[in-house]
Formats: sequence, structure tokens, C-alpha cells
Amino acid sequence: MKMMGIGDEGANSIDGQIQATQELGWKHIEPRGVEVSGYAKANFHDLPDAAFDVAVRKLEGAGVAVYCFGSTIMNWSKKIGDPFDITLAEVKRAIPRMTRLGTKYIRIMSFKPGDEEFKIPTEVFRRVKDVTNMFLDAGLQPVHENCMNYGGMSWQHALELLDKCPGLKWVFDTANPIFNPDRSRPKPWPKQDPWEFWEHVRDHVVHIHVKDATWNAAKNDADYNWPGEGQGRVRDILKDAFTRGYDAGISIEPHMVVVFHDAQSKASSDEAMRRNYVEYGQRLEKTISELKRELTTSAKSALAAAPR
Repeated sequence: MKMMGIGDEGANSIDGQIQATQELGWKHIEPRGVEVSGYAKANFHDLPDAAFDVAVRKLEGAGVAVYCFGSTIMNWSKKIGDPFDITLAEVKRAIPRMTRLGTKYIRIMSFKPGDEEFKIPTEVFRRVKDVTNMFLDAGLQPVHENCMNYGGMSWQHALELLDKCPGLKWVFDTANPIFNPDRSRPKPWPKQDPWEFWEHVRDHVVHIHVKDATWNAAKNDADYNWPGEGQGRVRDILKDAFTRGYDAGISIEPHMVVVFHDAQSKASSDEAMRRNYVEYGQRLEKTISELKRELTTSAKSALAAAPR
């Protein structure tokens, strides 16, 4: 199992992201937005070549490996009506950068649906399949996240997307179902159930994003919590994953100090982000240790009770 975090949750700058990673004793990171001195903050695959080179040198010098690119490819800021050339350019920039870093995984999405949409358009399947094949042909693995996109409209939509795009895998986010409507049901759409979503996609999951939240009806938005303290069923999902032999990546995405997709979310200092990120990671590590002890104890008890 490899522990990491989405870098820009811990700091804006590459130096701060490395510092937060090292403070936790982790050897991997999932970069998303990255600020390099002298250059504007941008997604890791969109940084100018010179800025990317600086970031790579810093990561390599610190012994921090890039496990997954937290890309913006087909994410919630993109619509299916946008020119496909935008997506293709992002993919073509990402592939050589992933190859250079020895990174296997890249997070992708499937565009933002309209407010009233409840079916996945044929064009979405075509584009996601094309992108999936581009990465697979390069020996890389795209992973789709259940977020504010067509594939994240419900677990049924997720399975339909996976079926239409062979080779695509899933990165499961524990908290996203809490604030996403279940568009597979009649209106008014209820919010999704994290456990129900997990149960149906878990066979396709090769990466996990851990964040936790509680739906706040009064403000019609989610409040973000420490892992295991919200409605994301974090403990249950991780315990089930470990029971099933999950031993891949787990990436923290606290959202407690700054929310990447919230235009109203104000920029925070690297120090405030770092403190929250490090504590979040430490709390999650404690939870994981507890879960593994529980599973070990259960296994020993079952063995002792077995007929001889």
C-alpha cells in the first residue's frame, strides 16, 4: 500500500508540497495544481516545460515519486461541447511527462453534465474511450473519478462508462457521493450513498481518494471533516477494501482549508494548508493501523475457532 496526498491540498508551491510529504514520511505524491517559483500555478501537465523541469528536479532530489497525475482532463470545468482538441492537447502533454517520471496512473473525468441531464451522451463515451486508448497504448493507466461528471452521476452511470470504455479503471472518492445527486433515480434526485457506490465499483478500483464530509442542508453544500468523522463511510470502505486484499494507492484530499473546485474558496497560506494536510494524513494512518489490527485479530480468532 502506498500513502500519498493530492499535493495542492498541502501547499501551493512544489517546495511546500514536498515538505508536507516528507513530514508525513511518505515517498509518493499525487500532484494537481503546482506553483513553481517564477511561474504561475498550473496543473502539473500544463506547467511550462521549464517549470516542469524544475519541479521534477526538486521531486527527484527529495526522493518523492509521482504515483498519479491529478489531471484536469475532461474534468468538471470542461463540457462535452468544448472542442475535443483541448482534451487531446492535455493528453499529449501528459503522456511524455508521465513516462519521464515513471508514473503509471492518471486521474481523468468525463465532462460536466448539464443541470437537468441524466443520461450519458454518446459523444462522452467516444471521447473517454479515445482518451483511455491513448494512455493504454502508451502503457499508462487512466483512472476515472466519481465526481461532478457524467460517470459520477450514479454507480449505474459509472458501470456504463466502464463497460463502454474497456481498459478504464476507477479512482474512488469516499466523499464525492455526499454532495452529488443520484441521477439514476426519479426527481427530486437524492444524494448518493457512498457505500452503495463503493459496493458496485470496487472491483474496478485501483486507487482511492480519502476525504470526508457531512451534507449541510441549510447551506446546500457539504462541510468537510476529518477522515472517519463525516458521512463518507471512510472506515467501512477502507476496511472492506483491505478485507478484499486492496494494496494500492491511498491519497488524501482534505478539502478542509481550501476546496479546489470551489470558486468562492479563498486562497490559503502554505503553512495553514501544510498543518491541516499533515494532521489529516496522521489521522488517516492511525485509522488504517486500527483497521488492520482489527482484521488481524478477526483472522486469528477465525483460525482459532476453525475445526482441527
